[in-house]
Amino acid sequence: MPVSPEILKLGSKAIPFSLRGVDGKRYSLDDFRDKKVLCIIFSCNHCPYVKAVEDRINKIAEDYSNKSFALICINSNDEITHPEDSFEEMKKRTVEKRFVFPYLRDDTQDTARAYDAVCTPDIYLYDEHRLLKYRGRIDDNWKDETKVTRKELQMAIDCLLNNREIDFEIIPSMGCSIKWK
Repeated sequence: MPVSPEILKLGSKAIPFSLRGVDGKRYSLDDFRDKKVLCIIFSCNHCPYVKAVEDRINKIAEDYSNKSFALICINSNDEITHPEDSFEEMKKRTVEKRFVFPYLRDDTQDTARAYDAVCTPDIYLYDEHRLLKYRGRIDDNWKDETKVTRKELQMAIDCLLNNREIDFEIIPSMGCSIKWK
């Protein structure tokens, strides 16, 4: 069943943020202004959906690192109810999985609320004007990478990097709900 652009909020502007990364730096939307395409993924450590695709996310960040592209992940989950999503655990996960992208902590959950994030992973892909062009899934088989036939996030990235409109049906991501305080 197709999802309307209104539900996905396509065309909306990226919302400014200032969040601390596991590398000790603070990151803002402005830090990525030199990149033509920006991918923001609301993520976490504990969700089985995220665990199933986090190597793919890392590979996308790595494969596009020499292009005008940036990918960041933001963890907004309540660390009281989900201690595995704490900042310290995020640091460990980054080292363990060798993440090549900034992994940011949204302690107040203000950023997740501003973006109307729903699940982990929730994927937002912005063009050079920071207009939302894609809010969909990574590919067509989150459970088993060997059965992927359509790498939809990469297709969308390629469209934007090559000044083309995204010309395929956008299927929303699915995952665990954000763990609100």
